[in-house]
Amino acid sequence: MNHVEHIAYDMVMITLSISLIVLGIILFLACKKKPVESEETLPVKLCARAYPLMEVDAATDGFNHRRIIGQGRLGTVYAGTLEKEELVAVKRIHPVLVLSNAGFGFSSVLKWLSLAQHPNVVPIIGFSEAPGERVILMEFVHMASLDFYLHQNQDGASLLDWNKRFRIAAGAARGLQYLHEVVAPNIVHGCVKSSNILIDVNFCARISDYGLDFLAPVEKRGLVGYVDDEYWSERRGGGATKESDVYGLGVILLELLTGKGCEGGLLVKWALPLIRETSFSELLDPRLVIPSDTKPLVRLAKVASACVGNSQKCRPSVAQVATILNNLETEVCL
Repeated sequence: MNHVEHIAYDMVMITLSISLIVLGIILFLACKKKPVESEETLPVKLCARAYPLMEVDAATDGFNHRRIIGQGRLGTVYAGTLEKEELVAVKRIHPVLVLSNAGFGFSSVLKWLSLAQHPNVVPIIGFSEAPGERVILMEFVHMASLDFYLHQNQDGASLLDWNKRFRIAAGAARGLQYLHEVVAPNIVHGCVKSSNILIDVNFCARISDYGLDFLAPVEKRGLVGYVDDEYWSERRGGGATKESDVYGLGVILLELLTGKGCEGGLLVKWALPLIRETSFSELLDPRLVIPSDTKPLVRLAKVASACVGNSQKCRPSVAQVATILNNLETEVCL
């Protein structure tokens, strides 16, 4: 190697070293929580931390069945207690899903997802992985899901009056907008449905289970009816998109309006003709008194219709939906 080649080689190595240093700084900064403008002050926080499986096991009393607070298509959720009596929700991923994703970068994805920090999003606190085990630790929300309030709890209808439903609709849209447009890189939820909308003590909507579609890319259980036909279309690439998330949000709006469950897509087929025909006496939840001014409910129904009644390319963005729902919340609730 001659003198000129030595100089060129040295310059390449110096440039590469600088690039690696810059990349390290970027990753370090990316793993810090950034404050967001919101209804409440949120602390600056690092990425989700890795917990030893023994610590998680102790926090859940050996994944005791008495600590189970929920079950879904991805796994079983336990109430866990960490040191200093900190309550957490512990999602233990189903073993069959762990085995089918054995080589996937679970910890890397969870660190990325934990960057999401917003009043309408349930934050990911930590994770744990071991042979045959994948566990996600999330903030414990001290109330139940929207699905529980609307479809399981006998007193849910009386608790969720129209004002609260407008607030929940707007909060869910804000949380989804944050995931789609603010957090970087953007997060596609992949499974927007009422059981993944948690309601806290102030009846504020909190989105959970976002970005976990990679754990069950072909699992239809629990998804049918909350995603559009294009989700399943191999010709179009299929899978979760921002547009399929908006469809799921539209189904949730229909559930809030009607009090009915998704029922595998039957809700959309039943509700859309009623909205087009303005048959709101048939559409609205019969457990609640129809207010004298139905204009906000009519607008909410039209937003839901736009979310579920159009193809992906003609569907509104979540930002457009959130803008309308925020205005409705202000109009109805303040």
